[in-house]
Amino acid sequence: ATVSEPAQKCCAENIQPFLTSILEELMGPVSSGFAEVRSLFDKEVNEIIQDFQKTNDITKLKENVDQLVNLPFNSVKMEPCYLKVNLLQELLQDLKSRFKVYHIDFVVQRTQNFMQEVL
Repeated sequence: ATVSEPAQKCCAENIQPFLTSILEELMGPVSSGFAEVRSLFDKEVNEIIQDFQKTNDITKLKENVDQLVNLPFNSVKMEPCYLKVNLLQELLQDLKSRFKVYHIDFVVQRTQNFMQEVL
């Protein structure tokens, strides 16, 4: 109990007041990255639809859908999404110095992985 009270006091005074603003700041790049994923998916699906409407080629449609399934692993097409999330690096650097936040690369990588999973 003797360690718990000072730790709770320290957290309440030095960390908790900043949590809301920190989370809001971090959500900007995350939201931008996921918006970019949604935009990419919409674009790819619309291209598939337009191509099929022009050609009525079922074989080509299957190929395009197969490519769509592999879209999360297409680093060239996913790069704009990843770049939005990379802004987290800068924001997390500030947190690292203020709050001793470690594993910044892990946070960015996991966010990019979640983007792939959603797609």
